[in-house]
Amino acid sequence: MRTETGKLIGTPPFMAPEQFRRPREVGPAADVFALGSLMVHAATGRGPFDSDSPYVVAYQVVHDEPDLTGVPETLAPLVLRCLAKEPGDRPTPDELMRELRSAAAAYDTQVFIPAQRERTETPREAGPESAPGAPVEPSGQSDPSEQVARSGRVARSGRSWRVARRLGKRSALVAGAVGLAVTGSLVAVHSFDGAEPAGTPTARSASGGFGAWEVVPGASGGGMPQCSYAARRLLCARPGLVFALDPADGGTLWRHPVEEAVRDEPPVVSGGLVQPEVGLLGPLEALDPATGEPAWQEEMPAYDGLRTVGDMLLLTRADGMVTGVDSATGRTKWARRIPGQAVPYFTSFAGERRPAAYATSPSADGRRTRVTAVDPASGDVRWDAELAGALKPVGAADGSVFLVAEGAAYGDVRSVVRYTPATGATRRVVLPIPVEQAQAGVHGDTVYLMGAGGSLVAADMAAGKQAWRLETGVSRGSTPVSDGRHVYVTAPDGRLLGVDARAGRLLGQTRPRLGPDSDKVPASLPAPLLAGGYVYAGAPDGTVFGVAGRDPGAW
Repeated sequence: MRTETGKLIGTPPFMAPEQFRRPREVGPAADVFALGSLMVHAATGRGPFDSDSPYVVAYQVVHDEPDLTGVPETLAPLVLRCLAKEPGDRPTPDELMRELRSAAAAYDTQVFIPAQRERTETPREAGPESAPGAPVEPSGQSDPSEQVARSGRVARSGRSWRVARRLGKRSALVAGAVGLAVTGSLVAVHSFDGAEPAGTPTARSASGGFGAWEVVPGASGGGMPQCSYAARRLLCARPGLVFALDPADGGTLWRHPVEEAVRDEPPVVSGGLVQPEVGLLGPLEALDPATGEPAWQEEMPAYDGLRTVGDMLLLTRADGMVTGVDSATGRTKWARRIPGQAVPYFTSFAGERRPAAYATSPSADGRRTRVTAVDPASGDVRWDAELAGALKPVGAADGSVFLVAEGAAYGDVRSVVRYTPATGATRRVVLPIPVEQAQAGVHGDTVYLMGAGGSLVAADMAAGKQAWRLETGVSRGSTPVSDGRHVYVTAPDGRLLGVDARAGRLLGQTRPRLGPDSDKVPASLPAPLLAGGYVYAGAPDGTVFGVAGRDPGAW
């Protein structure tokens, strides 16, 4: 296009102040300014500088503050930085990518991706729409903004400007797609067309490194698999089926039918055998982890609670009697009541050198909780303590037990407690804002809480304070799991989220895996599994999948 000296080509709301004032000094920061304007359009359908006159808009860009009314609170601070008058005050592209990845977690953008609910559709890829922008030609004027405001010499016809304004709101959806492409949050949609036999793993490359895989064992659908890692394999359960997968590629090693009512707990290895932990009725059985064949099966009296702890199965009856069953043989080793616990329903935690079964009973007024640690091999009480608050054990590490204090009304977690039985020492971290109906996991001396409303919080018990809080936008996510570097959470739509454990930033997430049985997601989602640097998870479409854990940004 032929231009004249002193005239500018561009769209004023997307042009940075330096393009009007110092056009010869325009650099990459001008693109960051344009992206800030684009995000305002995507969020509100109008620009941060808005007027019927392009000349007035140009003046506003240089001299006025942007109007961010209607921009979500999670995005507004970042957008404001992008629209800074001075280029040096705007975030760099790298900073922008990090901030956008974190901010994108507050929006469930994947629900707008087509072909994710029907498994028989032809695979499609979702990509952003884009339109080339008009170039801006620098002029020799030292401060063209004043000239623009006075004489209105912007090389853009009035007709094209009016058309652009009429299309502004319609373009917001396109702008949103472009913004998602910038953050790296828009992913390619992959779906099965039914041609692959059930149980066949599908490998996909993750940044040229570990070949990620996914598999639907058995028929499609059937609910969200509950999995654990033991005996160098993934042990999973779905209604009517227990199965083992090769963690390297997802290949099915064996399958074993069980009664339809599988508990919201995965199979575990105890006493060297797989304990399916099926429903509370019928016989108990244990399976050979190598073949899936039954090793023993025993009829048991009716019980209301079942927990695998160490090499024992602890069965709790409605009258409070507890029976200890040897996991290796199925034989009853002991039966007794637990002092101070009327009807003990036990909790236990993997990784303890001396596994213990923990039972709690709150006082009538909810101000104190009695916590009892039981030796699973004998039923003897190891220690017993009364602690302040309505407490629930959530983890154990290095000789300490970690508990969360819940509010009386809705079960919101208001503080986190570390209790060390050997010394009787208690440390409490009060959260600035309660976490709604939180699921909690422990790594080292940090407790991670995932709230029902999407809040992911890290409580640093050593420092005695909340380390960070991230609003993920995930409703009722799983218990968070951490390796010290990352925190991983499963979402109800099958996404796996990876978060920086030190800074609390969302680094990456996998695609959704919704299916015809998505409404059968269990009340408590299965937590992700960490093994050998890889992360494994289940999804509501019946998929089990594995990805490399070292770089969630590559998912």
